[in-house]
Amino acid sequence: MATAAARTALCSSQLHLKLLSFPFYLSLSPKLPISSNPNLLNKNPIFSSSLPPVRCLQYSTQQASTTRTHEAIRRPNVVDILEERGLLESLTSDNLRCASSTSNSTLKVYCGFDPTAESLHLGNLLGIIVLSWFQRCGHKAVALIGGATARIGDPSGKSLERPELDIDTLEKNTLGITNTLTRIFNMNMNLNNPIVVMNNYDWWKEFRLLDFLKQVGRYARVGTMIAKESVKKRLESEQGMSYTEFTYQLLQGYDFLYLFKNEGVNVQIGGSDQWGNITAGTELIRKILQPDDGAEAYGLTFPLLLKSDGIKFGKSEDGAIWLSPSFLSPYKFYQYFFSVPDADVIRFLKILTFLDLEEIDELEREMKRPGYVSNTAQRKLAEEVTRFVHGEDGLSEALKATEALRPGAETKLDWKTIEGIAQDVPSCSLAYDQVLNLSLVDLSVSSGLLESKSAARRLLKQGGLYLNNSRVDGENKRIDPEDIVDGKVLLLSAGKKNKVIVQIS
Repeated sequence: MATAAARTALCSSQLHLKLLSFPFYLSLSPKLPISSNPNLLNKNPIFSSSLPPVRCLQYSTQQASTTRTHEAIRRPNVVDILEERGLLESLTSDNLRCASSTSNSTLKVYCGFDPTAESLHLGNLLGIIVLSWFQRCGHKAVALIGGATARIGDPSGKSLERPELDIDTLEKNTLGITNTLTRIFNMNMNLNNPIVVMNNYDWWKEFRLLDFLKQVGRYARVGTMIAKESVKKRLESEQGMSYTEFTYQLLQGYDFLYLFKNEGVNVQIGGSDQWGNITAGTELIRKILQPDDGAEAYGLTFPLLLKSDGIKFGKSEDGAIWLSPSFLSPYKFYQYFFSVPDADVIRFLKILTFLDLEEIDELEREMKRPGYVSNTAQRKLAEEVTRFVHGEDGLSEALKATEALRPGAETKLDWKTIEGIAQDVPSCSLAYDQVLNLSLVDLSVSSGLLESKSAARRLLKQGGLYLNNSRVDGENKRIDPEDIVDGKVLLLSAGKKNKVIVQIS
């Protein structure tokens, strides 16, 4: 990838070429947007003999009482920001750096989400975050739901063809994902620049096969399609690839063409496994539309979310880490990030949060100092990501439950707090008369918390068995009526992590 100095020279030369290509008075038009932030204004007027060395400049005018001051304006360069934070894998053209920094060039960026489940999961979070970075830098964000492409199935990164989804399931999944996206973006973004959610089924449902072959298929080269990494791997496998899956890249490519032509969308982003699908779109735009007005379609990919050992980040023992609170509670979501290993936490702070890099660097330095409090960086990561996905209310719920459910915590448990984590903690149901006066050792086994009475006695002696967060030291402890929280539940804990909720029926 080019050095910063080389990119600066490239963008500056492109700018001067554009100035020579158009009537000069157009570059001074008072209709161009003007920054209201004086810190963004470059103090060198455009008539200066030596322009400042900035990547891309926007020439604007500002009305004074009788004169106009022409000043150069820069907006935050989102591509550079993504690169600094480890969120940039590849670009189809380095011209995107220039286009993303000039304040008169507002990009319209889209990321696709196929509705293969009713909720998005952690693997989708990077796409949302990269979209958010574009939005925070003043660009427009579009989320495209693949109501049509989900009927085919993206072969990227898959060893087997996806199972076919029925119409009712697709509609249910589409609604769930739309709700998740709008909820996250509405919580975190200026409503004056809202995200636009679209569904590609809206233009595919009337598209006839013969029209598709004529308008799209004739421009696609089979050799190029086969050379795509996602296709090549599948063709070399025993399972092979169906013609249906083979056409997926053309459908996604046409999505980009449609959005470019009809909605002014000029950037597509996706994970590194989407490179083939994205370049299929930029190629179709170049061949079919042949834009000659200086317009360019760009592609940008970001790395997949992997742990330091190369394993995909986003799976727990119980499956995917869902972004919808109805699938995974904010408490459980928070706990997942709180448990991130030290080897990964700094990198995840950079790619999964919007904290300043200086603050993250300071956290990294603290981790190496004597007296560092374990999990301080993880706590910050968990708080920031939970706030972004679930809002302040979700974070508050997670923090309250975390404190209340910490073995040894002085916070008094209540039924509402336990109910909030009931879906995330193993539970069993026992009758009141089965529980009352039962020894804690026997209850630990019958509830499934521990495998045997000997294991329960051993844990008691070690001080690791808790009833409603209170440590139990005596082996003869029996369940009293006052132990049952609000007359409804008991919470048993073996150490800090293993818990069981006993629901009293």
